[in-house]
Amino acid sequence: MKIFGDINSGNCLKVKWVCDRLALPYAWVAIDTMKGETRTAEFLSRNGAGQVPVIELNDGRTLAQSNAIIRYLARGSDLIPKDAYLAAKMDEWLFWEQYSHEPYIAVCRFQMVYLDKPASELDPDKVKRGYSALARMEQQLAVTGFLVGDAISLADVALLAYTRTAHQGGFDLGSHASIRRWVGEAERALALPSLTPSSS
Repeated sequence: MKIFGDINSGNCLKVKWVCDRLALPYAWVAIDTMKGETRTAEFLSRNGAGQVPVIELNDGRTLAQSNAIIRYLARGSDLIPKDAYLAAKMDEWLFWEQYSHEPYIAVCRFQMVYLDKPASELDPDKVKRGYSALARMEQQLAVTGFLVGDAISLADVALLAYTRTAHQGGFDLGSHASIRRWVGEAERALALPSLTPSSS
């Protein structure tokens, strides 16, 4: 299997983390999104949407969209709850992440890290919605160890990708003790190096 991804993208890292956690063999094909490498004819033949990540299976079939990919790769593993209701709750978080979290947390980070935009120039609505997303996570993680009960699932993989770097987008996690605790536990569960969010 090949993973076409940008190592600086949280969406791409989700796929890498799942493969590493489940010991799934893969070849990483580096794609530099800042250099327009998702717009080449070769790349577009694999994903007409021109987005990373994309995986190419051994038989040549391709699959895009990070959460669809990790859902496929993790089938039958302990990253997906066996209970149907809990699996649906996991999916609830996966859909929520792409609609209510990533568009704000990840976009603010992208603008600050890659476009050198100061925090003072970020769209106030994106900042507000980003903090709303963090508040929703904090509320859940104050009562459960992980997002779906007390075991790590794909919900945690998906939300960890950009939450652990939220501070790089100007978000202060100092008052989000449950999120900071969860980041550390999720990193350990996925055998990732610590990237503890800053409180400033």
